[in-house]
Amino acid sequence: MTLPNVFEPEIYRHLWPDLAMLSDDDLAKHYWAFGEAEGRRANRLASRDDFLGLIPADSETLEIGPFFRPLLTGSHVRFFDVMSQADLIARAREIGEEQTNIPMIHFVSPIGDLSIIDQDFSCVVSSHCLEHQPDMVAHLKQVERILRPGGRYFILAPDKRYCFDAFISESTIAEVLDAHHAGRKTHLLKSVIEHRALTTHNDSARHWAGDHGARFHDHVARVEGAVREYDISAGAYIDVHAWYLTPANASVIMTTLRALDYIGLDLERVYPSRRPANEFWMVLCKPE
Repeated sequence: MTLPNVFEPEIYRHLWPDLAMLSDDDLAKHYWAFGEAEGRRANRLASRDDFLGLIPADSETLEIGPFFRPLLTGSHVRFFDVMSQADLIARAREIGEEQTNIPMIHFVSPIGDLSIIDQDFSCVVSSHCLEHQPDMVAHLKQVERILRPGGRYFILAPDKRYCFDAFISESTIAEVLDAHHAGRKTHLLKSVIEHRALTTHNDSARHWAGDHGARFHDHVARVEGAVREYDISAGAYIDVHAWYLTPANASVIMTTLRALDYIGLDLERVYPSRRPANEFWMVLCKPE
C-alpha cells in the first residue's frame, strides 16, 4: 500500500480557499514556507483515525502501550505494556480513568523491554510512547526485529512545541546516541527534573496561539521533589519523557540513525502537526 504524500496539492487547494489561485508549484512553496508552521492540513489524512486507517485491517499488528485507550481492536492485534491487564485496570481506577476498554495484554515487561516478544508482525503501532524510551535506538532495533520484511512502524508522537514540554530544548542526535552507547535502561536525573519541574500546561490550542504559560512555576519545590523521587527510586524505572521531538528533529534523528546503520528502518513519512493538535505522525518501514 502506498502512503499518502505529506503534501497533496489538490487537497491543500480544496482545504484553503485563500490559496485557490496558486499553481501546484506555488502551493508547495507556500506550504513548506508558511503552511506547515501555521499547522495547515495538506493531505487526505483528516484525523489520527485516518492515520491509523493506513494500517491494513487484517494485518497482524502489535500495539505498544495501549493502557486504557487502545488504538486498535480485533483478533489480529496483540498488545504490549509495562503492566498486566489486571494491573492496568487497578491503575486506571486509581487515577479515575475508564477501565472497560483495557485489552488483554499479551506481552508484559515492567521496563518496556520488547525483547520478550517471540513472534513477528506486519505492523507495529505506538502512541506517545517513543519519547519515554531511555534508549531510543534499542527500542527501534527491537521493533525492527519483530517486524516482517516490508512491515511498518506507525508512530504517534507529541510535538514538544505544543505540549507541556514547550520550554524544554529539542533532543539531538548526539543525546540519542549517547543514551544508546551508555546502554541506558532507566532515565537520568536530568529527565526526571525536566519532566517534573520544567514542564508547563498541556493545552495545545494555547501553545499554538503562543501562550506557553508561566515558566519555572513553583520551580524550587518542583526540582526538590524530582530529586527526592529519583533518589527514592534507587535506580528503578521512572516513567517520564526522555526525548523532546518535533517533525524536523525527529526526521534528522531517524535518517541519521539509518545512514549510520544504527537501525535498519527507513523513514517513509513524517506528517507534521496540525493546529490545534499536539502530535505528529511518522511511519518507519523495514525494507523487503
